[in-house]
Amino acid sequence: QVQLVESGGGLVQPGGSLRLSCAASGSIFSISQMGWDRQAPGKQRELVATITNEGTTDYVDSVKGRFTISRDNDKNAVYLQMTELKPEDTAVYYCNAHIRPSFIGGAYAGAYNYWGQGTQVTVSP
Repeated sequence: QVQLVESGGGLVQPGGSLRLSCAASGSIFSISQMGWDRQAPGKQRELVATITNEGTTDYVDSVKGRFTISRDNDKNAVYLQMTELKPEDTAVYYCNAHIRPSFIGGAYAGAYNYWGQGTQVTVSP
């Protein structure tokens, strides 16, 4: 069984910063891509940032230059440093990871996408 748990959300004023953290745990053989997506009220979920296990990153245009994704492979963790926050960044943020699960004595052949439960980020005066 695999779990992703996020932390670090909250209320911040426009122009402020927040750092989101997410740790994967459980029966994990390997993790390839990790990332963050978000869903604002009444809007479609969008992918915000991704990072490969080699450290290659990608961002949606609206957060480029303001958000930074990073990961710690030893801790199976991914982070999202958010700066210059805007009211339109308000959303529930979900971490995601492409994980190859393990079992006693081996690993599954396939890898699957997993998501955390989400953490609320509210940007408001």
